Amino acid sequence: MFRPKLPDVPTLPGSNALSPHHTHTPAPSAGRHSLSPYVGAVVVGVVLTALLAVVAVTAVSVAIAAVVLRSLVTGANKR
Repeated sequence: MFRPKLPDVPTLPGSNALSPHHTHTPAPSAGRHSLSPYVGAVVVGVVLTALLAVVAVTAVSVAIAAVVLRSLVTGANKR
């Protein structure tokens, strides 16, 4: 309903851009396949380390908040 409607692109008669007879061979890779597992492992390691750091910071902040709240509650009971 809210998606824009794109106009139809007319095809020119005699254009061979979409010809099924024209095939392309893929370019040979320059040895990048042997590097991809290492890149994936590094990315996963970085993400897991970042998540561990976030959990550690959250735990420290919750512990500090608990100590502050405990001191406020015990200070209010002594008065």
